[in-house]
Amino acid sequence: MQKLSRRTFVTGTFGTALTLALGACGSTSTDSGSSSATSTSAASYILVKEGTLIGASDMAYPPLESIPDNSTTPEGFEIDLMAAVAGKLGLTMEWLDPVKFDTIIPLIKQGGKADVGVSAFTITDERKEEIDFSDSYLDSNQGLVTKVGSDKTDASSLDVAGVKVSVQSGTTGESWVEENLPNATCVPLDDAIQAMTGVQTGLYDAAVADLPVMSYLCTNSYTDCKVAIEIPTGEQYGIVISKENTQLTKDINSALADLKSDGTIDDLETKWFGTTL
Repeated sequence: MQKLSRRTFVTGTFGTALTLALGACGSTSTDSGSSSATSTSAASYILVKEGTLIGASDMAYPPLESIPDNSTTPEGFEIDLMAAVAGKLGLTMEWLDPVKFDTIIPLIKQGGKADVGVSAFTITDERKEEIDFSDSYLDSNQGLVTKVGSDKTDASSLDVAGVKVSVQSGTTGESWVEENLPNATCVPLDDAIQAMTGVQTGLYDAAVADLPVMSYLCTNSYTDCKVAIEIPTGEQYGIVISKENTQLTKDINSALADLKSDGTIDDLETKWFGTTL
């Protein structure tokens, strides 16, 4: 069984930004610091760097986004998706060094470092108060993971004093645990890898995060753990964009619509999840 650590997915030694080279697709640039979506677009974007779409992610959420061991290049469903989106806009996609999940929305809201946040963000009204979201590109439920053989595999056995449930800080998984397992101790951590490792080692009784990620980790890395509860939350992921970047939001939505209609998103789901979701 392959054991995973945070280092497996988050390598801090690579450069300030990771560039996924994409050829320009009929785009024309405007003045420094902004770029138009197409040659006929009337409004320009507010971009950190001309001709480039810079993304922020925690890079520790496979198969959505991660950095494999012995590599500095991110990979995953969202990495491929954003490469395709940037290509539709005639831009080059770059990624910042990994950042903590709960710092990404403030980073985009503040501006100046990244143009978009892409890290399996569930679209919520609370988050919409601070930033804009693109249209959804993936549906997801939550998954609760325990060790194989655990006797704590339902809500009643988990919702008791002394039980520890690990989550990623600032996520909808954390909100679910706080609302539905109020008697258990919710343990917020930096990422899902730490949460899973804690369950594997017996430090925590369970972990809660997005179902596609938990299923992937149990199948590929933490094979002594299992998804004990599939939680039907009906969440939808969106790309985080500044409220000031309205034209960028519109054009990203157009790009996503094109990628859905031409089958690209289905192909990426099959590539990374083994099936369409």
